[in-house]
Amino acid sequence: MMKMVVVGATALFVAASPLAYAQTSPARSGGQVSAADWKRLTDLRIDLVKAALQLTPDQMKYWPAIESAIRTRAQDRQSRIAKLAETVGSKVEEGPLEVLSSRDPVNFMQRRADALAQRAADLKKLADAWQPLYQTLTQEQKQRMAALTIFVLRDVSDAVEQRFED
Repeated sequence: MMKMVVVGATALFVAASPLAYAQTSPARSGGQVSAADWKRLTDLRIDLVKAALQLTPDQMKYWPAIESAIRTRAQDRQSRIAKLAETVGSKVEEGPLEVLSSRDPVNFMQRRADALAQRAADLKKLADAWQPLYQTLTQEQKQRMAALTIFVLRDVSDAVEQRFED
């Protein structure tokens, strides 16, 4: 049974990966990822975690807070990427020298600090939502969660490498 869950989770994650890569750089590809695609990817991620953990009915009472935190984090990420795509799109007409000469480094640092603060707050909410459930997980569920985390981190690492190669 465990092998089937791991294989199913891996297949789902691999199937969702192209959509995840599509979402990491909509500004560079010239197209926007639709809100429906964002929602579909978020739904897939939530279903993957839920299926991998095989929560008991007692544990399910903690799930709505986690799902809400995951969705909020995904929506905020979508907003940040859309804003970035808009900013980059407005600079397409300008040449590289014009972009560099008109760049305001203080404004850039403030925008970056705001984005990082939002990401930190979202991650803190997610960690706070996970804490009560995590304390009730069995050792086997914790191992599945760790394996899922490794898959996610590897996918994120691959996406970062992809960005540097482009």
